Amino acid sequence: MKKPILIVAAFAGMLLSAVPALAADRTVMLPVAGALADNDAKNRLGDSVRFYFGNQPTPKVLNKLDGGKTSQKTNAFGKSDEKACNWVFLSAMLNLQKRAQEAGANAVVNIVSNYNNVEHASATEFECHVGAIMAGVALKGEFAKIAE
Repeated sequence: MKKPILIVAAFAGMLLSAVPALAADRTVMLPVAGALADNDAKNRLGDSVRFYFGNQPTPKVLNKLDGGKTSQKTNAFGKSDEKACNWVFLSAMLNLQKRAQEAGANAVVNIVSNYNNVEHASATEFECHVGAIMAGVALKGEFAKIAE
């Protein structure tokens, strides 16, 4: 009796291991402005630290401090790509903000997407990677003191 069960279990295991993984990994480019308009992002970020993406012009940089990287993930299950990505973008921005404040900076300049340490610079878009259950955003920027 045990032998047929073992054979069926082994056969089922082989079949399941041959099925391609159901995980997706899509690269999604989304507007920074849209992410900042979602999830009450502007209010949650406040105005103590200003953010400049890609080659956006900045006020005069008085002092460049340390740079910083952040890589955040969030649950994407049952959410649209845009919803999951905007949420994890806010998490990444809050992380950069906290680290900038700790460094004594009032701005993060030259922010670029930095997923898997591959930079994508844009003044208007950020890169998000979305799978079947997770979404991730990685950002990199320079902490600076800028003229008010």
